[in-house]
Amino acid sequence: MVKEEHEVAMLGTPHNAAPMMSTVINIQNDIAVPDHVVWSLFNTLFMNICCLGFVAFAYSVKSRDRKMVGDVIGAQSHASTAKCLNITALVFSLLVMILIIILLATGTIMSFHKMCSEQVRLRRRWLIPNSRHPRKSKLRRT
Repeated sequence: MVKEEHEVAMLGTPHNAAPMMSTVINIQNDIAVPDHVVWSLFNTLFMNICCLGFVAFAYSVKSRDRKMVGDVIGAQSHASTAKCLNITALVFSLLVMILIIILLATGTIMSFHKMCSEQVRLRRRWLIPNSRHPRKSKLRRT
């Protein structure tokens, strides 16, 4: 007898004659729905023009809730609304920032501030009675 045949004959058949069991895991093809929560939170905290960031944050949370429940269509709808509101808030905020930079560069804000402070100074001068001023002293006696 050949040595290999002798080893097989001594070992015999496998102890577990049952077929091998396999485990099958079904992975669902979920559509990833972005809920834009971080973007909405950023717009809420930093660029909340006309409360658009807060409204976008509310829709983002609604989108996340719909996604957790399994309503993909509702989640996509709320996410789309949140995205549009975030874009609108971002555009408005950028326009306001650009406008402020332009006004600062041209000196409009500084001249407006100077004009306002001059008006405040004049109002204080006329409202506070001054005995040295002849007109004020006459008004004060009557």
